Amino acid sequence: MDTTTPVAPGFDARFIAELGIKGAQAQDLEIDLTSLEDAGLPTSIPALWDPKGATLISVQAEAEKYRLAPKARRGTAKALTLESFIALVNRHATEHSVVFADTTWTKPSFTAVIDYHPTEPRGGADFGKHRILYDFPLSEEWKAWVKMDGQQMSQLDFAVFLEDRIAELSAPMDAEKADLERDFATTIATPADLIQLSRKLHVTVESKVTNAHTLQSGAGQIQWEEEHKGADGKPITVPGIFILNIAPFFMGDKVRIPVRLRYRAKGTITWSFHIYRPDEHVTDRVRTDLDTVARETERPVYEGAPEMAAA
Repeated sequence: MDTTTPVAPGFDARFIAELGIKGAQAQDLEIDLTSLEDAGLPTSIPALWDPKGATLISVQAEAEKYRLAPKARRGTAKALTLESFIALVNRHATEHSVVFADTTWTKPSFTAVIDYHPTEPRGGADFGKHRILYDFPLSEEWKAWVKMDGQQMSQLDFAVFLEDRIAELSAPMDAEKADLERDFATTIATPADLIQLSRKLHVTVESKVTNAHTLQSGAGQIQWEEEHKGADGKPITVPGIFILNIAPFFMGDKVRIPVRLRYRAKGTITWSFHIYRPDEHVTDRVRTDLDTVARETERPVYEGAPEMAAA
């Protein structure tokens, strides 16, 4: 009995077997995308057709499994100093890179978007995923002053605070002295005045206030009834304002900020200080640094925040 499979004329069994093998294998395809008219897409994309699973396989997805290096830069580098931020921007910047600045004084920051959108009106888009951040880390000195701003302190606590932070104070310049004493109708203290004040406060730590009033100059004057030996009982003249010379940000430039000095006398006395308009001084410092960034990176700068990174 003849069991040979009949074939069409001109085709032998080997040819048919090869067709069967090819039919069971994945096939290369090229998908045309020109009809989509999207400048962000290529004209075509490669794919594989799997006849067994009747599925279309992405060539890119398969190739990504064996990638040796990333296809694009992405992620956010964090700079701890302004100098490092500028250096990193200069290292990575392209002709389209920009810098955004959040000038909110409580939490300012600079964000450089390296792969920002080109300026061309059509087809000008990028992913915006490669960024550099400088979030103005606060200095320990500034945090100490802000923490106690407006807080009532005992004589001893205030004296200790002044002694610990005396290096952050500054004598007023002539123009500052004239303007502040006029605007606040009080006297302005030098660091030496505050050192003397802190020492006298130590002496009178256990005293009771017998008299507290404001002098014609605007300064306060306090007199105590002494309860221990060694105190002279003389009045202490208290200035109404002093100058803080401090860098609000880690390794940043210093700013000069007026600080008001106040006390309350009710048998015993409590002290407090109030930093005057820290928002103006910090924001001015941030904007000055922003000018430095614009000058040294030669990149456009904007006050605001960038768009969310593209998917």
